[in-house]
Amino acid sequence: MDKLYRIIDANVNRAAEGLRVLEDLARFGLNEKSMSAKLKVLRHDIRKGLMEELPACLEQRDSKNDVGHAVSKELRVDEKGSMIELVTANFKRLQEALRSIEETLKLMNRRELSKKYEAYRFEAYNLEKEYFLLNCRYSKMKKLDTDLYCITAEEFSKGRSNLEVVKAMLNAGIKVIQYREKDKKQLAKYKECVVLREMTRAAGAAFIINDDIHIAMLVDADGVHIGQDDLPIEKVRELVGDKMIIGLSTHSPEQAQDALKRGADYIGVGPIFKTNTKKDVCDPVGLEYLEYAAKNVPIPFVAIGGIKEHNMLEVSARGAKCMAMVTEIVGAEDIEGKIASIRKKLRNKE
Repeated sequence: MDKLYRIIDANVNRAAEGLRVLEDLARFGLNEKSMSAKLKVLRHDIRKGLMEELPACLEQRDSKNDVGHAVSKELRVDEKGSMIELVTANFKRLQEALRSIEETLKLMNRRELSKKYEAYRFEAYNLEKEYFLLNCRYSKMKKLDTDLYCITAEEFSKGRSNLEVVKAMLNAGIKVIQYREKDKKQLAKYKECVVLREMTRAAGAAFIINDDIHIAMLVDADGVHIGQDDLPIEKVRELVGDKMIIGLSTHSPEQAQDALKRGADYIGVGPIFKTNTKKDVCDPVGLEYLEYAAKNVPIPFVAIGGIKEHNMLEVSARGAKCMAMVTEIVGAEDIEGKIASIRKKLRNKE
């Protein structure tokens, strides 16, 4: 029986330590109050559930002579290379520790208490899924945290290919590129996107494909952008999964709220001004909708439509932190210089 208390002691500590790591990552890394609270409550519950056994556990503790410490140092299997690996490892540490407590309590004929720790284990499985959904959302938000959202438009690129234009955009430090080519054949678009995906990945930029969901999936794009008349967000999410960004064009407060309810990761807000870039574009929505989005939309949004260097400060002043300029950038003689000029004026507000 004494050795069983030692097993329980080690695994209560192991579970609590894993939870503390996860709690700190949720609190300080993801800024997630709710998840941090759930992990904290579980950590305290796991400890409180075995308080009666604490004296016996402490009596049997022998950290100095624990052979597991030497094994861990020799094997070096606990090294982590990313945040995802760290989160995964600590959830597995938690779940495995709870299983060990559960089975040990059965040997001690504490079946009711064992059932309690079984319930904690299943709670840990649910929290793991919820945690990773939150982490996906955080990761997508980081990718969308930028000032300029660049879109391809070969028709307006002064004879330059999309590859040339995107290379210049990336050289200028652009972090989000959307591929939008309505009139090209599917094979041509696919081949182009394969190359652009590698270029954007190498530059650390997000790559989003307009409309072509299947191409986005085939080239492992970061996201897909759809319009009001395209497939429903819910069906697109079923196809692309939780990790892929889904953007939706919106033209009114009602459409913005609908996008939020249905799970869009970001929205396009526009067209702000009249634009001839798209053939099927609706009438300008003006700056009023932009102001609404700035005050009422908690997810990232991109102001788009007719925005030029001469009117962008007006757009910025109404609350746009990120904006798309299509012909203003792809049609510039010096794309890198144009982007530098735009950013300088946005910084200086002049």
